[in-house]
Amino acid sequence: MGKIIFYEGRNFQGRHWECSSDCMDTFRHFNCCNSMRVSGGHWVAYEKPHYMGYQYIIGPGEYPDYHCWMGFNNCIRSCQMYPPYRGSYKMRIYNRPDMMGHTMEFMDDCPNLYERFRYRDIYSCNIMEGFWIFYEHPNYRGRQYFLRPGEYKACGDWGCHNPMVGSFRRMRAVM
Repeated sequence: MGKIIFYEGRNFQGRHWECSSDCMDTFRHFNCCNSMRVSGGHWVAYEKPHYMGYQYIIGPGEYPDYHCWMGFNNCIRSCQMYPPYRGSYKMRIYNRPDMMGHTMEFMDDCPNLYERFRYRDIYSCNIMEGFWIFYEHPNYRGRQYFLRPGEYKACGDWGCHNPMVGSFRRMRAVM
């Protein structure tokens, strides 16, 4: 079973709250989150309630400062644990909305999408197998977007307002 502990202060100081299941609004438990410990499971933490806003993919370990999980600020307002997945991975990306335009199929990580696909704008995708993380910039940097299996006909469907995807990788048990 997974567990995540949120701390209001840096370096695991101050008021804290333990969570072992999805929480769509953490505000009643803590005001801000400057550090966290994950003792089990893999989590997606969100900047806003109801699984909205910036997304942060967090695996087991210690995060003494919000910069350690690539946080833009100290605001975590909801979280979800995602199920372990050990199967195969497969997705198609498209450079136009509604799964139109140039397409490419992937089954592995891609540290620089432009070098492989020759397009920077990804407007839609079809996640056929596995969980994937899209990153705003190459080499797994910038904003993160967690994608479950399904069709995403526009980049807004995965929470992005800008269609630029710089890299992506498969969400595996070990990151």
